Amino acid sequence: MDRIFSVPLKGGATTDVYLSEDKGELGEYLSSFDNALFVADRNTERFLPPDAAAVVLPPGEKEKNWHSVDLILSKALSRGMARDSVFVAVGGGVVLDMTAFAASLYMRGARAVLVPTTLLSMVDATLGGKTGIDYGGGKNLVGTFYPAESVIISPSVLASLSDREYMCGLGEVVKHALLSHDLRLHDFLSDNREAVLERDERTMSRMIALSLEVKIDYITKDPEEKKSIRSALNLGHTFGHALEALKGFSVSHGEGVVWGMARALEAGLDAGITPAAFASEALGFIRGFGFDTDYRITDADFPAFAEAIAKDKKKKGGNVRFVLLKGQGEPCLMPLDEGLVRRCVCC
Repeated sequence: MDRIFSVPLKGGATTDVYLSEDKGELGEYLSSFDNALFVADRNTERFLPPDAAAVVLPPGEKEKNWHSVDLILSKALSRGMARDSVFVAVGGGVVLDMTAFAASLYMRGARAVLVPTTLLSMVDATLGGKTGIDYGGGKNLVGTFYPAESVIISPSVLASLSDREYMCGLGEVVKHALLSHDLRLHDFLSDNREAVLERDERTMSRMIALSLEVKIDYITKDPEEKKSIRSALNLGHTFGHALEALKGFSVSHGEGVVWGMARALEAGLDAGITPAAFASEALGFIRGFGFDTDYRITDADFPAFAEAIAKDKKKKGGNVRFVLLKGQGEPCLMPLDEGLVRRCVCC
């Protein structure tokens, strides 16, 4: 198992990221913990060591709530865990976010280790220290900044993902490609499109590393999202989260983000921020992986969509700010008037 990154974060904390390309290594690693509480869902409990102390939750975004966090904390307390005990999350972003949130609360901060099992969680939920739960109909409205001490990435587990779940994560990788100041990830995806879609393990390892490099560049410049630099990583999220909420989370996060990126490019074009040539190239790049960017909501659904947008966390002075692109790796944040948003999302 190789350490591929050591990411400096707030307060001198670091997160070490390890890549395991040996299928047996992950099981050996998980069995090595003493005084640990594992958290998984019913899809990922198969990765847990035999007889491990564990909380196994139902899968899905709807479980990202106080009740699930309470189950984790209650189990930790009943086992007599201390601050030097470790909470090990094995699963997708929902499991990782909640487990790290519980660890941040337990005795004012216990150890946290994240083992992502989806492409989305590998490239999005593991780094940066964001933890949280959904609350009041909004995504991730309650949470903390609490970096994990280590992240273990094993691309071999991605072979079992459904096509939809894999594409969900690929949407975030595509987002990182458009946000990158250089073209390494963009060109790698373009040059290896078939291998990426076929989930070639070596290709996925390189793709994940390049994608994480983009995220690391943003989060190390703005660890607590106070300088508006890190907020750029939310490209597509304001539109996308609103669509997810409108559809009762039947739309996956990755599907929402990809759709939201297309809407952000259209909004930037409408607002005179995004050059037409770049918008056209970027939309072609997104569509090249088979993503549907043309879906529209109805006028009747727009009030509920606008209400969901109003709950977005990226507010300043009471105004929601959307991430738009002035070009490759050139994000900007700005408010958009309701009429422009409606033109971008409605039939």
